[in-house]
Amino acid sequence: MWAAKLLLIPLVFYLTVLAAIYFGQAALLFPTRAAGGALPLSNATRLQIETPDGDRLHGVIVPPEASGARLLVIGFGGNAWNAEAAADYLTTVYPHAHVAAFHYRGYAPSTGKPSAAALLADSLLVHDRLVQRLKPDRVVAVGFSIGSGVAARLASRRPLHGLILVTPFDSLSRVAENHYPWLPVRLLFRHEMPAAEDLRSARTPTAIIAAEHDTIIQPRRTEALRKAVPNLVYDRTVSGAGHNDLYDRPEFRQAMAEALETMK
Repeated sequence: MWAAKLLLIPLVFYLTVLAAIYFGQAALLFPTRAAGGALPLSNATRLQIETPDGDRLHGVIVPPEASGARLLVIGFGGNAWNAEAAADYLTTVYPHAHVAAFHYRGYAPSTGKPSAAALLADSLLVHDRLVQRLKPDRVVAVGFSIGSGVAARLASRRPLHGLILVTPFDSLSRVAENHYPWLPVRLLFRHEMPAAEDLRSARTPTAIIAAEHDTIIQPRRTEALRKAVPNLVYDRTVSGAGHNDLYDRPEFRQAMAEALETMK
């Protein structure tokens, strides 16, 4: 009897871990407090979009250096990014474009609760409102890390001139599977972003920029996405870079500029 009780201890512990992951995965995937609130961008125009269920998305548009520019770059940041920080960064890379970014659902000052379904659906709302307002000749979406899944959904649902994916993945659940092979991830996962499936039938010119030593998005997940993209026009892996230090490297900024050039 005592032996049976002892055997139950690891089972109960394992089931407790499963329950914690099932109910707590949204907080793990979308760390809203880590992103911080809005940053002061003095030259930005602030926008609000109301979602069909009554939440409000807050975002910014940063104008180009020169008037008359007809390119719109929409940025979708990583899971701990502040949208205005993403817009500020993209402005330094693409100074001749209108640059826009929105705080994800549940990321202050946007309201609501974050989820994969919400972020994917909101990408369409953001695109449509920006196109209606700016009437650009060209629209390019840029997705960073988890934002690559959001940008991929947009490319599968709306006509884009180009798509730039940074440290992207084929499937968010498969990323989780690779990190936690001892868990039944497919049974537990509630926030799928099927980037490869979304892009398989999309003809959008697509660029992929990866980090050689990425331990967050494993190289095999990026490779699986490469194989699914039907119109891959630019592919660059930055040597020696990791998932987070990629952005500090001059080779990355060069790759971002080259990626956009392929989409002219």
